[in-house]
Amino acid sequence: MANRDVLVVGTSAGGVEALIFLAKELPRDLPASVFVTIHLPSYSRSSLDDVLTRAGRMPAHFAIDGEVLQKSRIYIAPPDRHLLLDGERLSLGEGPRENNARPAIDPMLRSAAVCCNSRTVGVVLTGTLGDGASGLWTVRHAGGITVVQDPRDAAFPEMPLAALNRAKPNHIARLAEMPALLERLVREPAGAPKPVPRSIRYEVEIAHGHDGCDWAPFGSRLPGLR
Repeated sequence: MANRDVLVVGTSAGGVEALIFLAKELPRDLPASVFVTIHLPSYSRSSLDDVLTRAGRMPAHFAIDGEVLQKSRIYIAPPDRHLLLDGERLSLGEGPRENNARPAIDPMLRSAAVCCNSRTVGVVLTGTLGDGASGLWTVRHAGGITVVQDPRDAAFPEMPLAALNRAKPNHIARLAEMPALLERLVREPAGAPKPVPRSIRYEVEIAHGHDGCDWAPFGSRLPGLR
């Protein structure tokens, strides 16, 4: 049985520091691919990839449309594109903003739920407003595991609070506890996948930039990552 090899992390305000800490503490041989969405200005391609690579043990880079996924890598949503999982490849969506953001966390989490079901570990860290709450709910109802940073530990508690209230996560943890928890979770066998409503698949298509008229089963494959 496959392990939980899809680790999907969303954050906003205060998130750079949180991501640096995770990159530093997660092991080089993590048996999962790590996907990150953090709200970035559309006009700015930051050096976050270099920062995370220097801080940690796994290489990090901004995601490229269509690239094949590999384990022990960190993929970052580039400015002005939604980061979407589609089977063994990544897609960069040009759909509308969600929660006033593109990239947004909810589309990434929903695509992971559609694509990878119970193989997914979804994480919401520090941030403002409520991006990530709806997507995290979807991950849990697709059979994935959900983790939220303890709001009392977050630099900006609003986003974790929204996720707690909406998604009722499996785990609430301080940032210092996250690396050990996430490493344990991704090494566990994935449970049985659960069906994802057609409406969620449609939302992923919209985030991808499709109008839904020629709807196809986006992310219906469940291959293991390389």
